[in-house]
Amino acid sequence: MRKLFVFLTLALLVACNTYQPLTGTVPDDADSWKTKVIPPSPQPQDGDPVAGLDYLIHGDYIGSGIPLEIMRKQSAKMDLDSLYPRNALNEGIPYYMTAFIAPNGTETVNGNCFTCHAGKVDGQLVLGLGNSFAEWEKSMVPMGAVMRMGMSLKYKRDDPETVAFEDFGKYFKKMAPTVKLNQPGANPAFRLAEACMMHRNPEDLTYVEEPEFDMWEYNIGTDTPPLWHVGKKNALYYTGTGRGAMSKLLLQASVLGIPDSSQTRKSEIAFRDVYAFLAQLEPPAYPGAIDAPLAREGEAIFNDKCSGCHGTYGTEETYPNKVVNVKVVKTDPLYADYIQQSAIVDWYNSSWFATSEPQSSFSPSYGYVAPPLDGIWASAPYLHNGSVPTVYELLKSDARPTRWTRDGKSTSYDHEKLGWQYDPEPKNAKWTFDTTVPGYGNGGHTFGDKLSEEERWAVVEYLKTL
Repeated sequence: MRKLFVFLTLALLVACNTYQPLTGTVPDDADSWKTKVIPPSPQPQDGDPVAGLDYLIHGDYIGSGIPLEIMRKQSAKMDLDSLYPRNALNEGIPYYMTAFIAPNGTETVNGNCFTCHAGKVDGQLVLGLGNSFAEWEKSMVPMGAVMRMGMSLKYKRDDPETVAFEDFGKYFKKMAPTVKLNQPGANPAFRLAEACMMHRNPEDLTYVEEPEFDMWEYNIGTDTPPLWHVGKKNALYYTGTGRGAMSKLLLQASVLGIPDSSQTRKSEIAFRDVYAFLAQLEPPAYPGAIDAPLAREGEAIFNDKCSGCHGTYGTEETYPNKVVNVKVVKTDPLYADYIQQSAIVDWYNSSWFATSEPQSSFSPSYGYVAPPLDGIWASAPYLHNGSVPTVYELLKSDARPTRWTRDGKSTSYDHEKLGWQYDPEPKNAKWTFDTTVPGYGNGGHTFGDKLSEEERWAVVEYLKTL
């Protein structure tokens, strides 16, 4: 049962196969633009942020899961971090899990959005921070087998607990072989969605045994972005792929367990409140001392050199929502290539998500979105693939380590360079990031190389204030 618990805590964080390069994925217009501005889409303005947080931590948007009695037995053995108050049904349940009543009346539990989107930095657990200590490097297939065996031994086929588990069990079995990664801390959220959606009828999201499309064999993970950026963004995901109604785009974790689109219709309304919560979510303030005069110098440099893509901050904030062409930013292109060729784009654009109101769609660009930088001090590692351990090295490309090892402790924070303390001569394989692995290169974003060393440190100091 302990294996079952570990398995499920990983389940919503969203095979290490032989790498095969993509061919023919660079779009025809790749040489015709340097940056693109993503236009805004209408979003609900009447959501209730209090109700939104409550739905994130107590809602039934996953639809199915394991019996609550199993989780309660496991929770009794754990030291539980307290991140927010829980209702009676969820009392004593980890913050990254949610207990809810399944459609057949069974008390059920599954992961929630904060499995991936709550993390620790400088020893502090932060709501909305991407979890950079996720471990997806072991196959989930054996754990899935243990979970199904445990259910079959404890419950009969017609027991309500078995019925409430059925949808989650089916999609987990399909997803488990596809999400294994080869880098510590990376997250396979896009892959998880792909693996579940390919076994759903696009029109009503019901289960289909034969896949609707094929996936590329090689799995690329990404760094998990902070949720407090959502309110500024006109699109989601690193390539600006997710367009339209945020209440639809944010709901995609539901494909891991819902029976069909009837569940998502109800949840989409609640996710308008979720969007309201995320739109007002603030990053944590930098906890250390800040050299104010140096930060003011850095602000002037930042506004002159960096704000065109990353926006301005202070009393009158701006954010341009720009995608920067891969050929301009020159960061590792493989993830952008992958999204360009993924059949999930066509599936999504013919699915319930895109064809019902409010509409959303997938429209990938051959580039990466220049993100807002609120709370950048907390959100190491950097670049879309998490290949750069500190802000300083983000601004000085020749200082980036090829391989680097963290000790796996959230307290090992570098207040000088802003990011993770690391060993450039790795000894601990478990937390070693290797930038020579396909998809995880640390090149590109060399714009900071033009700064003098004094200017660079001034910008780092300014970024502490955001």
